[in-house]
Amino acid sequence: MNRVLIRQQLSGRGPFTIRTSGGREFVVPHSEFVLIGHHNLVIEDKNGLLDIIGPMHVVSIRPGRRRKATAAN
Repeated sequence: MNRVLIRQQLSGRGPFTIRTSGGREFVVPHSEFVLIGHHNLVIEDKNGLLDIIGPMHVVSIRPGRRRKATAAN
């Protein structure tokens, strides 16, 4: 995938699952957790750790399920 396609796929609130050519999956809660640079894609996980991958290694981006808010009792 190229940067333009990745931007298009990540438009919206999320969550998303990004799959790479190596078979890894990255769950992205919101598009703000992804930085799309000229040569790299940086994905921040829920613990604040960063994964850096090449955009050409992204093979799919799929929307995930949103969690429903529950009322506090």
